[in-house]
Amino acid sequence: MIVTITTDGSCLGNPGVGGWACILRSDSHERVMEGAAIETTNNRMELTAAIEGLRALTCPCSVEILTDSEYLRRGAIEFLARWKSNGWRTAAGSAVANRDLWETIDELCGYHDVTWFHLRGDSGDPDHERCDRLAVEAARRARRESTSPGTTA
Repeated sequence: MIVTITTDGSCLGNPGVGGWACILRSDSHERVMEGAAIETTNNRMELTAAIEGLRALTCPCSVEILTDSEYLRRGAIEFLARWKSNGWRTAAGSAVANRDLWETIDELCGYHDVTWFHLRGDSGDPDHERCDRLAVEAARRARRESTSPGTTA
């Protein structure tokens, strides 16, 4: 079985309120997921979309992840193994940003056969355009809810 996970992340300000979304497809099945965080970055939301999509899978399978984030794609296929072998340090010697999320991606990818694909932003891919709208709306909704009277942020 092949599962396609299309992902996107959004941030209103960077850092700021963020949203993420993913669409999982297998055969005729579809599952749409979204969420938000109050104080985050766009990169964290991109990573979170992939993590939540992978977490939703109930058994090991072949997975194709489609993302417009080169940070996510290149991190997963080019840099992750090197970061781990360097004690979570970049080639320049600094600490890897978002290490907690990269460790989770590494763990989840260990359960599945994952292939990463880059989508150009505004490529016209229907699922990606939908993820973009869902992620932006999740961020906007979180911002509204965090600033509503009677709530504390």
